[in-house]
Amino acid sequence: MSNPLIQYTLHLADNALILGQRNSEWTGHGPILEQDIAMSNISLDLIGQARMLYQYAATLTGGDATEDSLAYLRNEQEYKNCLLSELGKGDWARTTLRQFFFSTYQFYLYHSLQNSKDHTLAAIAEKAIKEVTYHLRWSAEWVIRLGDGTSESHQRLEKAINDLWMYTGELTTPTDYETLLSKQGIAVDPASFKDQWIQKVKEVFGEATLIVPGNVWMQSGGKTGVHTEHLGYILTELQYLQKTFPGCEW
Repeated sequence: MSNPLIQYTLHLADNALILGQRNSEWTGHGPILEQDIAMSNISLDLIGQARMLYQYAATLTGGDATEDSLAYLRNEQEYKNCLLSELGKGDWARTTLRQFFFSTYQFYLYHSLQNSKDHTLAAIAEKAIKEVTYHLRWSAEWVIRLGDGTSESHQRLEKAINDLWMYTGELTTPTDYETLLSKQGIAVDPASFKDQWIQKVKEVFGEATLIVPGNVWMQSGGKTGVHTEHLGYILTELQYLQKTFPGCEW
């Protein structure tokens, strides 16, 4: 799919779907019931965002494309989600830190995307920003709680930072399709809010008594279809039923 608008819409949809699927692994396994439900609701919010974006991408694609075919019947190299979203869930510190990184990114992205010349993307962003604002507040509170908590919770969060930080650069590094569409007033150039993303991270890390890493080499490739081994395992689980029983309906 070489159409930049389709690529961009799928990029946003894939981000939400893959992270929603990854977070759903906590359902029934959260540390306490309240937070188990909170994480499940965040997963549902993300998958709801993905559905709206896949529906729009299907309209743009035409033919027999549907939200289900785009979610379930593409191969690994056709997904355009950031690498950060597909990594293994790890422990609670890793999960909440990743959600904080990602929600901060989504917050500034959707805030700007509300002004897109593409009215459908603008409407989706307007709806999503309400959910993302909650996701950001919830995850930031957990980062502060764990970072400024016990020695063990602090240590676990430091390990999560060491594991995940190298994947954060991709969030604010534009691809060709993002750059092209941003010049047309359709997409948002993620580099335009990089400083805001960093500032928010520094603010929360300061309260959490954590140190923002210095210059680190950043992983990339997800936005253009080059993924880690983790995505293949996610898709195997996500797509199993549809590929085993094509076109099945409940």
